[in-house]
Amino acid sequence: MARLLLLFALCVLPALVGAHLPVGTPFHIIGRVYCDTCHAGFETTATYYIPGAKVRLDCLDRETLELRYSSHAVTDSTGTYNIKVEDDHEDQICECVLESSPIAACEMPDPGRSRASALLTRYMNGVVNNKHIVNNMGFLLEKPLAECEQVLKRYFPDDDEDDE
Repeated sequence: MARLLLLFALCVLPALVGAHLPVGTPFHIIGRVYCDTCHAGFETTATYYIPGAKVRLDCLDRETLELRYSSHAVTDSTGTYNIKVEDDHEDQICECVLESSPIAACEMPDPGRSRASALLTRYMNGVVNNKHIVNNMGFLLEKPLAECEQVLKRYFPDDDEDDE
């Protein structure tokens, strides 16, 4: 009887769990695009989000690095993009990439924040997940705002003490 229970637990239960996975249900990659007004390399209180920015999702073959999947999105009024993905891309290297900004003064991608890795699999860490949040990406303002020195002091309050 114990062997039968063990066989059931090892063979039948995983099949039952797998049968309930939403295979045909698309999932979504969600992120935001911002303008780094202080050239800080991260979002600050002076940051604003960019509506109408273009973002691309690329998935490359892990071994050959050939492009296997690509999709595009445009940010909404809050600077948020949502890329619908139909298939699982677990064995591929996927990332979101900034394409363009509609704001002429803020159209240079921040080299450190112009890409965001995305794991494109529905089944992560034993949990079925149809929504994946990726890191926000940013463009740099041509010239930092005048108030940036004060803004950055909030994030690095001890910098002045080191200079003395």
